[in-house]
Amino acid sequence: MTDLADSIESMEQLAVVWRAMVLDRDPGADVRDLPGLAVRWADSRFAFWNCVTLTDVAADAALVRERLRAAADLMRAKRRPGFLWVFEDLLTDETRAGLPEAAERAGLGFAFPGTGMAGDLLPLPDPVHPELTFVRVRTEDDLRAYADLNSRAYGFPLAEGRDGLAGSALWKDGVHAYLGLRDGTPVTCAGTVEAEGRLFVALVATAPEWQRRGYGEAVTRKALHEGARSTDLTRATLHATVAGAPVYPRIGFRPNSPIGFYALRD
Repeated sequence: MTDLADSIESMEQLAVVWRAMVLDRDPGADVRDLPGLAVRWADSRFAFWNCVTLTDVAADAALVRERLRAAADLMRAKRRPGFLWVFEDLLTDETRAGLPEAAERAGLGFAFPGTGMAGDLLPLPDPVHPELTFVRVRTEDDLRAYADLNSRAYGFPLAEGRDGLAGSALWKDGVHAYLGLRDGTPVTCAGTVEAEGRLFVALVATAPEWQRRGYGEAVTRKALHEGARSTDLTRATLHATVAGAPVYPRIGFRPNSPIGFYALRD
C-alpha cells in the first residue's frame, strides 16, 4: 500500500467501526455519509461516540473550509459534545498549513492529536504477563470496569464512560474485549472488532496508577490474539492517542496519518 492508501484505509476504518459502535448505543442515531463528511453521532454522554469525519481526499482549501463550516453547524445542532476527526494526510500540503486558521473561523478548536496505525501483523502468540490474568468482557460488571478504566485514563467522569458501554450486547459478544486483572482487580483493557477484513483495536486504557508497566501492550496483544484466532484475519488497524503511540509499534503497527481532533469552541 502507498502512504495515501494507508491513510484512506484509516479514515474508512473509523467510519465502519463507529457506525457499529454508534448504532449499538442508539439504533436511531445520526449515521449518515454526506458529501465530504461521515456522521457517526450517538449523542452519548461518552463523547468519543459523537463523531464527524472529513472524508474528501486532496480537497482544496476552499472546499475544506466549506466542510469545516458544515461540520461545525452539525455539531452545534447536537445536544451532546463530540469531536471532528481530521486525517491530515488526506489534505494537500497547502490545505494542511491553513487548517488551524480555517478551523478557528468555523468555530472549532484543536482538542488533542492522534495517529492512525496499521500492520499485517497477525496472528500473534497468546501473551503472558507475570502480573496479569485476562478475562473476556461478558457481564455488566465487566462492562462497567471496562468503561471506568477508559474514563479514568482519558479524563472523563465515570458516569460518561458508563453511558458509552452500559447494556451493550456488541461489547459482550461482537467485540473481543478483554480486561487485564492484577490480583483480581481490573487495571487495563483492550478490544478488537472485525471491520471489512481487518481487526480494529478500540478503547485501550490502563488505570493511571498502573501505567508504564507493559499492561496496555499485554492486553492489546491478548485482544489481537483472540480476535485473529476467531476470524483468521491478518491485518489490524487502530487510532492511537499520544500516550499509546509509542506502544503499538512494538506490537508491529506502523504509523500512517496524523489525526487532529477538534471540538466546538465555547
